[in-house]
Amino acid sequence: MTYVSTNPADLNDVVARVALADAEEFADAARLAKRAQREWAAVPAPVRGQVVANLGALVESNAEALARIVTREIGKPLAEARGEVREVADTCAFFVGEGRRLYGQTVPSEMPDKQLFTFRDPVGVTAFVTAGNFPIAVPSWYIVPSLLCGNAVVWKPAEYSAACAQAFHDLFVSAGVPDGVLNVVFAEGSQTYRGLELALEQRLVDKVGFTGSSEVGALIGELCGRHLQSPCLELGGKNPMVVTEDADLDLAVRGALFSGFGTGGQRCTSLGTAIVHESVHDEFLRRFTAAVEGAVVGDPFGDVLYGPMLDGKFAVSFEKYLGWIRDHHGVHGSTGVGRITGANPRKGFLGDPDSGLFYHPVVVSGVRPDDEVFRHETFGPLVGVTSYRSLDEAVELGNLPGYGLSCSIYTTDPRKVFAFRRGIGAGMVSVNNSTSGAEAHLPFGGNGRSGNGSRQSGGWVLDQFTRWQSMNWDYSGTLQKAQMDTPAIEADLDFRLEW
Repeated sequence: MTYVSTNPADLNDVVARVALADAEEFADAARLAKRAQREWAAVPAPVRGQVVANLGALVESNAEALARIVTREIGKPLAEARGEVREVADTCAFFVGEGRRLYGQTVPSEMPDKQLFTFRDPVGVTAFVTAGNFPIAVPSWYIVPSLLCGNAVVWKPAEYSAACAQAFHDLFVSAGVPDGVLNVVFAEGSQTYRGLELALEQRLVDKVGFTGSSEVGALIGELCGRHLQSPCLELGGKNPMVVTEDADLDLAVRGALFSGFGTGGQRCTSLGTAIVHESVHDEFLRRFTAAVEGAVVGDPFGDVLYGPMLDGKFAVSFEKYLGWIRDHHGVHGSTGVGRITGANPRKGFLGDPDSGLFYHPVVVSGVRPDDEVFRHETFGPLVGVTSYRSLDEAVELGNLPGYGLSCSIYTTDPRKVFAFRRGIGAGMVSVNNSTSGAEAHLPFGGNGRSGNGSRQSGGWVLDQFTRWQSMNWDYSGTLQKAQMDTPAIEADLDFRLEW
């Protein structure tokens, strides 16, 4: 079976054609990775780090071409695509040095002539299933540290970002990754799941990483649990932005505009609901509406806030989310709702709206806690707005949907910042900044419906792709039994000072 990847901004433009594998072929790729992994793990970690350095150099020298592939295939604005490429280079720059810092420890023993050690060892074969909204940045968070740690990789990218995946794979190969160590498998969802199931049953995969929806993540978590494995799950989000009564409203509007509508709202960290203090709610909504109405939407190679939906399946889903708008809601932000076409135009649209999967931005006011649009992720250009009275109420509203990926608070009061941080369940908190945006050396990940507490990026991710091994070495020449032959110190614990 062949999958055809098309440009979502120009549906007549075929970007790539790839053959889709079945479950057995997925398991075969894991088998190939398992055969190659031991030899790769035997390469000294600093030398593996040099391969990461090579990749970083290649990404930088191919940056513009890589960004243009991203923009053409998934419709991400070119400025954002360039930022994504920069993030890959930053990830490589960070992990180059980690090849010389895969430290263990020497640990003092409780007995003489005995030494204790700890070591970081690779887990073995890692299998990664990634979404296509960040078709190279998110895979780099998995693949780069996994390879650095001495693992082999099976990577199943999103089919709709096949050209991006192939280009990224070619850069890894050119950087010096040996045959069999990185294996790309294109497959649809059910065959991928069955392939993972086969690979786990045959003990071919030692760690699974998944970026995607909370629903699919739960299925993968259940599958891994049956094999006593803990996957790395980076799932959806319903990310709140709290705007306090003392906030800089213009700054808050800029943050809401970018985090709500950047990448067309198709990020796991996109703004879900702006929770605004009742005293500034109306003014915030007025300014936010004006900003959204004035934003340029359209051709992603132009200077636009966002381009098309990533793929047809997301357009179908977004139509469902628009159906969650009820009579008690207000709808703001554009000259229409739904797909942008010649018959349903967007004022100031850049390009030909009928050529691609473009959708009007939607700001929904009057959102209530029991609304579907409040409780569920709406992957697309839709932001809800609601109000609150006390900060405790704002925190409760932020936690209510059960996700816990990202959040932000706009305030000039440090006390509100730390009260919010303590109460919110998100893995990532921004202050006077958008809910979107990650740096390569900070932990990335969520809790609740957003993930299982695993973290990507920075040194924290090493715990996902290595296992701790302890070793004790007794050179006393006799058997010393822990907790039984420990030397005892005599003490007079009944001693009291006389004063």
